[in-house]
Amino acid sequence: MKKSFLLALSIVLLACQQKSDSDLKTLFSLPKKLKEVSGITYFPEKKLIYTLEDSGNANEIYALGADGKLNKTITISNATNVDWEDITKDQAGNIYIGDFGNNDNERRDLCIYKVAKGELNKENAVSEYKVSFSYPEQTEFPPKKKELFYDVEGFFEHGNYFYLFTKNRSKGFDGTVFIYKILNAPGVQKATKIGTFKTCDTYNHCVLTSATISPDGKKVALLSHDKIVLFQGFKGDAFHKGKQTEIKLNHFSQKEAIVFKDNKTLLIADEKTNKIGGKVYEFFL
Repeated sequence: MKKSFLLALSIVLLACQQKSDSDLKTLFSLPKKLKEVSGITYFPEKKLIYTLEDSGNANEIYALGADGKLNKTITISNATNVDWEDITKDQAGNIYIGDFGNNDNERRDLCIYKVAKGELNKENAVSEYKVSFSYPEQTEFPPKKKELFYDVEGFFEHGNYFYLFTKNRSKGFDGTVFIYKILNAPGVQKATKIGTFKTCDTYNHCVLTSATISPDGKKVALLSHDKIVLFQGFKGDAFHKGKQTEIKLNHFSQKEAIVFKDNKTLLIADEKTNKIGGKVYEFFL
């Protein structure tokens, strides 16, 4: 992920520096400790952002205040950070960690950890349960280079189900995204493929890195390095059958995390690469 992104960044960096970032309101810079933020979720009643980092980092989640300062570090003692790629919460305030990063499409240990709301008050917390899963459509580990569909960096919990949006790493990238559905329950499951759609055919501008659903359940926002893909007007969980809108952010960086702050406002975070990024932004729909 890093090599391909750095190449793209070097190509477009000058152009992006010349553009206005007015579409994105910078809220704060992330703490220097957090170099590889890969997901965020938001608790409006506490005005806290919870975040995490991906592979190679600690099995910890971090609470950030409205000023961007590190409020608390929580170690999840019975969870391993193989490749934590996103974080979300349910309506009750329980947190879920998506350990499903799968760059090479080789993993057989994909899972989601539940961290109960009460554990968030502790410095050393435990995961209440783990949801292990596989993709029935994947029969080779790894598949052929033209069929690398089984990496995920974005998900959310909604109606007691998890919804996962794949990160297409296939040769001949065409923007194809699969949507998978998994019951929020402990144990081993097979993910159910419920939809397919396309973004666009330029990898570094169209590949998806995070996902979120609005508090009222009427909007789904998916993130790329310089765009938001927004779905509205869908019925049930047929998100891809709603109106699909591409929103250009006029700002290219390694954006890895998105969450709805309220029904009309998004929070977005990016990693710091070549002195670009490492911030949390606000975006009004």
